[in-house]
Amino acid sequence: MGGGIFGLATAWECARRGARVRVIERDRIGAGSSGGLVGALAPHVPENWNEKKNFQLDSLLMAEGFWAEVRERSGIDPGYARLGRLQPLADTGAVAQAKRRAESARTLWRGAADWRVERGEDDWRGQSPTGLWIHDSLSARLHPRQAAAALAAAIRETGGEVIEMRGRLDRPVEPAGKVLWATGAQGLADLSTDLCRPVGTGVKGQAALLACAAETQPQLFVDGLHIVPHGDGTVAVGSTSERAWQDDSATDDQLDGLIDRARAACPMLTDASVIDRWAGIRPRASTRAPLLGAWPGREGHYVANGGFKIGFGMAPRVAEVMADLILEGRDAIPAGFRLR
Repeated sequence: MGGGIFGLATAWECARRGARVRVIERDRIGAGSSGGLVGALAPHVPENWNEKKNFQLDSLLMAEGFWAEVRERSGIDPGYARLGRLQPLADTGAVAQAKRRAESARTLWRGAADWRVERGEDDWRGQSPTGLWIHDSLSARLHPRQAAAALAAAIRETGGEVIEMRGRLDRPVEPAGKVLWATGAQGLADLSTDLCRPVGTGVKGQAALLACAAETQPQLFVDGLHIVPHGDGTVAVGSTSERAWQDDSATDDQLDGLIDRARAACPMLTDASVIDRWAGIRPRASTRAPLLGAWPGREGHYVANGGFKIGFGMAPRVAEVMADLILEGRDAIPAGFRLR
């Protein structure tokens, strides 16, 4: 249940293992937060290591093979490319901290990627206050809408069903067999009601897409702002985090300010036209980690929710552990992710 990234990725993983799969989406594929624009697959900093960061690392390292198989099976390019990420260093303290993290990354990232401090200035990255930048080679990009479409097509190619209700709730399709609930912010609300305690909520985000050919550039992370070049001649910038709002899908002056900040940070965007504006509600679990596992008190029902800003980056590993649990009864979900 749910045609966002967690639902689609898990359905695909189950289908490729030979399971009969049906995805039921109450609206359309990617109608919620998975239909956004940004697509930044970026790691947490390599320090204060914990199970969440290790799980995310596993997922980011799985991503290239995962999305290559989806692309091959579906014939649709999900827009994946591991081109790294640049972050400016504001002062000498930030430089010293970044160098310490470079040392820890050598161990924590298992030699699979690096975190380094480098000097540079060009039309893409603009200026750093110190002239120095963090450059990590683990970060990757993905085009959210293309990725969702590719997963849906791959599922269908294996013989699975993907049903888009498009609001036709007067003719509901009832789930059968084992059921995974990956229904985003509304799913968190439903789960909170069922368990009589808050497990998460929605947070609104706004993002924009600009016309700018920068497909070979690394993504930028500047003062909390993601600037992500896609392979189709566009650059996504995002996003806001809003706890209060009037309209789920409306964009406003908060997005205008975000676009101005992106243009100030990246010279190549100075005259780039805005070609799309997006707003949506992202599911944020109270634990700040994804909620995975069996739905308490509902035999044969499972939950994968709470991806918030890292859902696409977490998806390959989430799909793997949920398929293990649903199909094989094997529970490899980290303790901090468990739905209790």
